[in-house]
This record gives sequence, structure tokens and C-alpha cells, in this order.
Amino acid sequence: MGSDWCRVTPPRSPLSESELAELEATLLPVLERHHLRLLAHGLRTLQAITGATHGGGSQQETIPDHATLVAWALGQEALAGDVDFARAFADQLVATAHQLEAIAQPLGRGPLDLELRDLITWATASADNRLAIIPPTTPLPGEPPAPSP
Repeated sequence: MGSDWCRVTPPRSPLSESELAELEATLLPVLERHHLRLLAHGLRTLQAITGATHGGGSQQETIPDHATLVAWALGQEALAGDVDFARAFADQLVATAHQLEAIAQPLGRGPLDLELRDLITWATASADNRLAIIPPTTPLPGEPPAPSP
């Protein structure tokens, strides 16, 4: 009985092991850390597609258009010509690019010039801002205190 299906090598992540470890070391909640990983993966993928070098100060301003992203995705062995997935993946890269543009704009940089540290700083500040607007857990006057765990 053949078992060649289990010999398929999974696609290599555009994030290095040390970058993944840096993301995991943040004190962000699990869901926000997951979002950060997705942004970082999208950033590195877009940098790879355009040939931008991270850390090189490329001043890369232009995000590839949707058709270019689909064509790139279809050229990846792991997709094996899956046009529907390639289009959906390109849609996600475009959405990621828009978010990267919003993160890069206040820094006065292009979205593909961002680094992992920029994304971590942004995610941490976003989480801090979100937590700052959560009302305190102390009871209002006249309310009984919350039960202790």
C-alpha cells in the first residue's frame, strides 16, 4: 500500500524560527498574538513577492496588484494550480497590505519597509489602548461585590 501522501514536505514559512519565537514571546493575548503572526506572515510574503529585503530600508512603496498576487500564488508548488485558493489568498494579501499601510503611514514609511518589531509595537499599543477603555471591575455603589474565585 503506497503512502507517498505523507512524504509531502509542508511549505516553508516566510518567517524564521527566531521571528516566530519573538512573536510568541510577546505578552499579548492568544488571539492578538495570532493576528500578529498573520500580519507578520503577510508582510514577509509580500516582501518575498516584490523582492523587498527586510531590514534593508528598501523604501518599497508599491503593493502588487491582485492579478500579480494571484499569478504569484499559482506559481507556488504547494497550491498545485488551485485558482480558487490563489484568488482567496490574494484577497487576504490585499487586505493585509491595507492594514500594513495603515501601520506604516504614521511611521512615515512604506508598508513593505515595516519590520517585525514595528508590528509588535503596533500590536502591543493596540492591545494597551483596548484594555485602557475596559471599565474597572469594581462594583458600582449599592451593588454587591463580585464573588471571589
